[in-house]
Amino acid sequence: MPHYNAFRIHNDQGKHSAGIEQLEVVEPEQGEILIRTRYSSINYKDALAGTGRGKILHHFPLTGGIDSCGEVAQSNDPRFSEGDEVIVTGYGLSATDDGGYAEYLKVPAEWAVPMPEGLGPLESMALGTAGFTAALALHRMEANGQTPEMGPILITGASGGVGSLAVNIFDGEGYAVTAVSGKPQQHAWLEHLGASEVITREQLQLGHHALEKGVWGGIVDTVGGAMLSGLTRSVRPWGSIAAIGLAGGHELNTTVMPFILRGISLLGINSADCPYSIREEIWQRLATDLHPRHLEDIIGQVVTLEELPKIFEKMLNGETHGRTLVQTN
Repeated sequence: MPHYNAFRIHNDQGKHSAGIEQLEVVEPEQGEILIRTRYSSINYKDALAGTGRGKILHHFPLTGGIDSCGEVAQSNDPRFSEGDEVIVTGYGLSATDDGGYAEYLKVPAEWAVPMPEGLGPLESMALGTAGFTAALALHRMEANGQTPEMGPILITGASGGVGSLAVNIFDGEGYAVTAVSGKPQQHAWLEHLGASEVITREQLQLGHHALEKGVWGGIVDTVGGAMLSGLTRSVRPWGSIAAIGLAGGHELNTTVMPFILRGISLLGINSADCPYSIREEIWQRLATDLHPRHLEDIIGQVVTLEELPKIFEKMLNGETHGRTLVQTN
């Protein structure tokens, strides 16, 4: 059987290591497909896994990368045929199963979504888990009653992948967007993407009362921790908070007052285990009504598998913005 390149992550007796290795192509078993990959992307979770700074992988060794797209090279499932273009994000990629940082990827057919008409491989990974998560946040918030008339949407961590795509997607749906970014050099870029206002973390003035003045119609939070705790106090009645990230910590210290007296909702956004029917609907919307109008401006760079360690460090140090794609073939 032929061999292919993959970015493998090891942990031998507590010692982390990662790099390019040659693996043998394995034919798909019943219910599986083999994908000749085209692109992947780099998410915060990928950087944690690739550097060993986060407990992402359930066992070792594994190939990194929670996103992938490409053409079906072999199919052992009636849902797909050779040559079909597919997207795979989340599920067990780079957690329990090999991920997308490889020239070939074998997955259960039920993990793959057909590439929607209107999207190509590069665009699909410019979106990837980040775009899917941003769109899922909008989907869940609107299902919970969120409307543009309720007031501005605050988006934290706005210069990152999820944040920047959320700015563009929510603006495209008619919401007034206030973006929070600790990178002054990215403020003009965020305004270009659709933010009507860009502020720093210090300008938020979270306050300390159980209830602060209701300012935000809703919130997309990619930070977590103390920021999310503080923001619960300033959401207007019946608004929703989509909780996505935990770069600022996983603990939530707040009171029930905003939930009881203002009827706000805290919605957890779990893109990895999203039901297939919703997953397919979100990807169709990303190809149509939710397609970001400035997607090409959100792509920061395209790198190779060999460049991954360097980019991981930059991401964890806050030195990247937008989306970084990985060309695998």
